[in-house]
Amino acid sequence: MLTNRLTTDEIYRWCEIPWQELVGRVDLKVKLAIRRDRTQMMEEIGNMMADEVAEHNAAGLATTWVLPAGPCDEYDTFIRRVNEERIDCTNLWVFHMDEFLDWQCRPYPLADTYESLEGTMVACFYNRIDEELRPPENHRIWPRLSSLDYPDEMCDKLGGVDTVWAGIGATGLVAFDEEPRDFWHRVTVDEYAASKTRVVDINSDTMVAMAERSFGTCLDRVPPKGLTIGFHIICSARRAVYMVATGDWKKTTCRILLFSDPTTEYPVTILPKYVPDVTLYTTEYTIDHPMSHETRGW
Repeated sequence: MLTNRLTTDEIYRWCEIPWQELVGRVDLKVKLAIRRDRTQMMEEIGNMMADEVAEHNAAGLATTWVLPAGPCDEYDTFIRRVNEERIDCTNLWVFHMDEFLDWQCRPYPLADTYESLEGTMVACFYNRIDEELRPPENHRIWPRLSSLDYPDEMCDKLGGVDTVWAGIGATGLVAFDEEPRDFWHRVTVDEYAASKTRVVDINSDTMVAMAERSFGTCLDRVPPKGLTIGFHIICSARRAVYMVATGDWKKTTCRILLFSDPTTEYPVTILPKYVPDVTLYTTEYTIDHPMSHETRGW
């Protein structure tokens, strides 16, 4: 069936719930883990990552992840433990979420810059892991124009993903999988869940969010297009761990994830239909919606 459109009334109703009343509710679509602040949350998630690789190694199993180029502070704890405890990551496979493209759909030069997500991950993740412990280059699966089908083919070959570690955009994106806004073409939830690696136009509201967060709302600095892995890979996961601690930008999308049925309007809501174990990790500030403190006057 075609995607449901959320109504104003239901969004208001979800946003008006005091955050303390969310704890323990049985009607949430995903598990909810609220932590005091970002530092505590990201340290816990970094430890979860290290534990998963160590446990799989002990069982003689490979580990397969989807990783973002942001947020990245969970990597600090993970990398420290890998290097200190000598956790072997040579059997870790990583599907990288996305890459920026310029207005002509060309990739930017590989470098540790905002525009190069591969360069960012090489600098902030791979090169900080001791060489003998780091995942080999052929285990690092990037979306590339020259081989759009390769990530999906490798996902199928590896039998799916163990864990998706992901942030969420202000309007529910995961990677650059955003709401499809093509007037002429409608996408169902099931079609979206089967979507493959592809070139996308970055939605204008996402460009504003990224420009405000990083460049003083200099919109010219934000690349207009991207490469993204599709939900075919993401929905193959056995577990998804969302990391949302960016405060005001994410308060509403967190509420929608917790309560909404699957809709392409907020793609993050699609995962609970296909991924058996989904947890939203967030902070007290991020989950505390301002509308929960209002007295409605309309």
